[in-house]
Amino acid sequence: MSRLLGRLGGAAAAHPWRTIGVWLIALVAFTALSVSFGGTPHDDYNVPGTESQAGTEFLREHFPQMSGADARVVVHSGTRLDPAALESLRTRLAAMPGAGVVSAPRMSADGDTALIGVQYEIPVTDFAGTEGVDALRAAAQPLRDTGVQVEFGGQVAENISAPSGTAEAVGIVVALLILVFALGSVVAAGLPLIVAIAGLGVATAVIALLERITDISGTAPTIATMVGLGVGIDYALLLVARHVEGLRAGLSPREAAAAANATAGASVIVAGLTVLVSLFGLKLSTLPVYSSFGYATFAAVGAVMIAAVTLVPALCGLFGRRVLPRRVRRGPAASGEPGFTARWATRVSGRPVLAALLSFVVLAGLAAPMLGMRTWPQDAGSQPTSNTSRQAYDLVAAEFGPGANGPLLVAVDLTRAGNPDELAARIRAVPGVASVAPPAVNGTAAVIAVEPATGPQDERTTDLLDHLRADVLPDGAQVTGLVAVFADISERLSHRLWIVVAFVVALSLVLLTVLFRAPVVAVKAAVMNLLSVAAAYGVMTAVFQSDAGARAVGLPHEVPVSSWVPILLFTVLFGLSMDYEVFLLSRVREDWLRTGDAQGSVTRGLSATGRVISSAAAIMVAVFVGFALDPDVTVKMTGVGMAVAVFIDATLVRLVLVPATMTLLGRANWWIPRWLDRLLPKVDVEHHTAPLRPLEPVA
Repeated sequence: MSRLLGRLGGAAAAHPWRTIGVWLIALVAFTALSVSFGGTPHDDYNVPGTESQAGTEFLREHFPQMSGADARVVVHSGTRLDPAALESLRTRLAAMPGAGVVSAPRMSADGDTALIGVQYEIPVTDFAGTEGVDALRAAAQPLRDTGVQVEFGGQVAENISAPSGTAEAVGIVVALLILVFALGSVVAAGLPLIVAIAGLGVATAVIALLERITDISGTAPTIATMVGLGVGIDYALLLVARHVEGLRAGLSPREAAAAANATAGASVIVAGLTVLVSLFGLKLSTLPVYSSFGYATFAAVGAVMIAAVTLVPALCGLFGRRVLPRRVRRGPAASGEPGFTARWATRVSGRPVLAALLSFVVLAGLAAPMLGMRTWPQDAGSQPTSNTSRQAYDLVAAEFGPGANGPLLVAVDLTRAGNPDELAARIRAVPGVASVAPPAVNGTAAVIAVEPATGPQDERTTDLLDHLRADVLPDGAQVTGLVAVFADISERLSHRLWIVVAFVVALSLVLLTVLFRAPVVAVKAAVMNLLSVAAAYGVMTAVFQSDAGARAVGLPHEVPVSSWVPILLFTVLFGLSMDYEVFLLSRVREDWLRTGDAQGSVTRGLSATGRVISSAAAIMVAVFVGFALDPDVTVKMTGVGMAVAVFIDATLVRLVLVPATMTLLGRANWWIPRWLDRLLPKVDVEHHTAPLRPLEPVA
């Protein structure tokens, strides 16, 4: 692999315009295909094998007019509302495409607020983009023109994700500043950005094409962009930094590009493949929406990885020695004193026990809040107060009670469950139930709407749901509705998390053992990655499940951690953490094989990679913090969690815990049983074509 990448890098550097031309053609071609044949995002919220899914399918068969999405239209005025105006609104709502049943207005006690429910015959995922909300707005516009407030809630209004572009802009600007500092040259700093943006351009088109043939969640492209932008800049930075080392060692631009691709390029491929393999863990969640996150992120990481090992050597060959800082181009750089990273590595290696204990205590402290994590899928109660669905949510809670925002639907098979009126009376007597609507009967089927006394995110609502299912409802009665679906999603994901963890960790152990032929190093790396992910979970829990922390990130109050985030965060973060592990261990192993000095190789390996890894991590943190500004709560949580995890991994873990433990283990790091050594295939991560010295700090 290394030799092949070296030849590829040398050829790209020798003929840069050909390589750039191929990428331009690919970008134009994929973009044209996506415009002509691309699809639109489409969420699939089916949860196979759950009671709520069975109830939904029962309603589709017996109450098709109530089996699809729902919307709540909340009308509010400073005075009593006009019944004629509300009836006119109801007529317009009933005429909307896909509308099934439109309820009579439910009036508040003082008559200034009305709640109209719309039940559709089609699922929320059948609406293209904002189609459903646009129809609601058109129906409400005549009433709004009279000065009356009209807000929209329910699935149709809540199932919209509209990225603002602010996250990408913030990440790119901060990344450019860090790159200039790390590489000391504006030309060199611009290369990783160009490469990452080119790769993401192709990936965006590929995701659009995927949307034509499979369901891709509306949030998935944003997550894919976040991960792709971060890793794309990081991979390109690693290659540019190694190229600069080659130039400083006296190589020609073409030779330096070949050497960088043969060494750092091999690490990029291994690191990228680790991320891609980790993403397969999302399939184990058994939820289609999670698979779509994996498909989109897979496309983004794959595209930027290919861009890094082809475009970077081409651009480096094109710009020649201009990628070097101006002061270096004027003459050879002085060796000077050891850099900060080298001094730090020496200090940590000198007191490995103290360093390891302190870092472990800090990590354990950061991870502790994770024990109190509560998960719940994103809903309107988590949205910013400027959002129409959040305003509708607050109006409904204030005027009709919090449970009106999350009614439960009991689907009843009358051939098995008996009299529906008796069942409704039994449910009405259950503590925690605010109201029960009269049963709607259709032949041998009935549906009963149950309104809890507490809101959807309240733990007591979930307790009520569990109590109804376990102790109140007879055979043939199943609870569905959005709250029941969300509860089943949370339970499914909490159970599947450990299967995903086991799969990803086992796969990473095998990969690292094959690459470095060091099972001790592989186990140590897996444990440390688990520690950094646990610390990220703990910080995320502390931030979002406290009022102060939630307000600090732009939310009005504390919220549960989104059920979508833990598995997604783990699969992506474990892959990203392995990136830094591969980058560092490649240099340490290189030095160990050359010198046989176990302790010295750790110090020299960290010294050689510390600056680049720290710069790469700073860029990734900047990108993820930018996405923490996104109004979508799932994206915001993912951004915060990833930023924290990468920061912890690149500082506390990579700069303290790894060198401390490797120093303590000494030669045991590279121990391997003879039978395993014979069994494992030979893989050369970095084939060295020329001796390169570490990148010196930029003044």
